[in-house]
Amino acid sequence: MFVMPDFFDIHSHINFLDYGKDLPEVLQRMKEKKVWTITVGADLMTSRSAVECADKNKGVFASIGKHPLEDPSAPFDEKAFEELVVHPKVVAVGECGLDYGKTGVVDNAEKTRQKKAFEMQIDFAVRHCKPLMLHVRNAHEDVLNILLSKNREFGDKLRGNVHFFSGSTEIEKKYLDLGFSVSFTGVITFVKDYNEAVAYASLDMIMSETDAPFVAPIPYRGKRNEPVYVEQVVKKMAEIKGKTAEEMQKILVENAFRIFNIPL
Repeated sequence: MFVMPDFFDIHSHINFLDYGKDLPEVLQRMKEKKVWTITVGADLMTSRSAVECADKNKGVFASIGKHPLEDPSAPFDEKAFEELVVHPKVVAVGECGLDYGKTGVVDNAEKTRQKKAFEMQIDFAVRHCKPLMLHVRNAHEDVLNILLSKNREFGDKLRGNVHFFSGSTEIEKKYLDLGFSVSFTGVITFVKDYNEAVAYASLDMIMSETDAPFVAPIPYRGKRNEPVYVEQVVKKMAEIKGKTAEEMQKILVENAFRIFNIPL
């Protein structure tokens, strides 16, 4: 009998080496807390490990793709990713997008390189009917311009989620208008910078994530993050949204299943 999870962490990296020694214990805690996750690749190697992790574990799914800053000398290897995307537990393409660093200033050659890889992954995702898992750092204007152009080409076949959303509500509205959802991490438990964005997102287009092993929420701040800590993110979202924790849990899990077309 199928039982829905209580929580869905839509962006983690439990396939990373940070969990090399105690991944079984991390997975057991997820099982006990009824937490499911999408483990996300940042390059070909970690995309392969994400698929392997998803293949072996119930309640774990995979996103495959190339982070804009990972292995910059290597192009997006479409042929190699074709071998991964056919796996039934691959539910998204990414994390992909544009990353202009802390300052938002990079040279034109670097912008061109990142944009080419991003556009290739957009085309790849649409061709395989997968949503995008977007990584955007100080590059919202360029990302939105690319998405608007691709939207004219692909229409509603182009879809996805902006992971670790950190923009203004004005920027958020532009993503939502394109049919993209937004997700938030444990950072919302220790800073108020994103409260307005959490409040602004419509209830059907918001999701919870950890970005584990990074940015653990309070009361685990400073420790290695893991998917079970998504409960703290959900509680904070519920507080900001004026919902009970149980109401928010249900909404977020249903959103994850719908947006990523999670196979039952």
